[in-house]
Amino acid sequence: MKNILIKYSTLAILLIILFTLSSEAQTQRIVNNQTQSWTSLNTTARFSNKWGMVGDLHYRANNIFASPNFYFARAGVNYWLQDNITFTIGYAHMWLAPTIAGWHTYANENRIYEQVQMTSKIGKISMLQRLRNEQRWQEKIAKDTSTHTNKFTDRIRYLLSFTIPVSKNPYYPSVVLSDELCVQTGKEVVFNVFEQNRVFLGIKQMINKRLSFDLGYMLLDQQKSTVNYFDQNHTFRWFFYYTPDLRAKKS
Repeated sequence: MKNILIKYSTLAILLIILFTLSSEAQTQRIVNNQTQSWTSLNTTARFSNKWGMVGDLHYRANNIFASPNFYFARAGVNYWLQDNITFTIGYAHMWLAPTIAGWHTYANENRIYEQVQMTSKIGKISMLQRLRNEQRWQEKIAKDTSTHTNKFTDRIRYLLSFTIPVSKNPYYPSVVLSDELCVQTGKEVVFNVFEQNRVFLGIKQMINKRLSFDLGYMLLDQQKSTVNYFDQNHTFRWFFYYTPDLRAKKS
């Protein structure tokens, strides 16, 4: 099992590098550099050995905390195949702030998603792999008004994350390194099949047995629908994780 995990992880890293290099190699790459902050609360509640629920709340802001970029809420049902393998299906909604100066209308985005997540160990290093498929209906806005039409895309996301302890004490910070690659398809997707890549470097800190957070820097490289246009977001990220175990205790 360990060898299989290493092989899949190596393949995933090579794919991430390949997609990143292919996007970088495009001529006349025009980059819009931005600074952002991203905070969230991510909850995974376990009701039985097999079933539970997840719920996330996110807020991303431009120029650190100067103005909203989006508000986001996600919920889903979890099924544990094993303690380290979960399947999830759920729904999410985003309220995306306008990017054109003087506009005030937020664009709604509805999502249905399915995912599988697996955790494992390589020595003392914890590894998380997540494959998520999202069906997205993104509202089109014109002249600061909803057109009551949507752009549909199907997006596949692969996350590979490593947590590296620096002490035997679990309440000392650990180092976190992760990368998430996103690709998409759809009738209106022409130039940006590679949709974005997210690299994160930071620390993970336990507060107690059920509450922790990670804190650090994320570089988000997103290709826009116009050829050779990219957003490069330098992001301060602070995510909290709450994992209550509501299973009935054995007497």
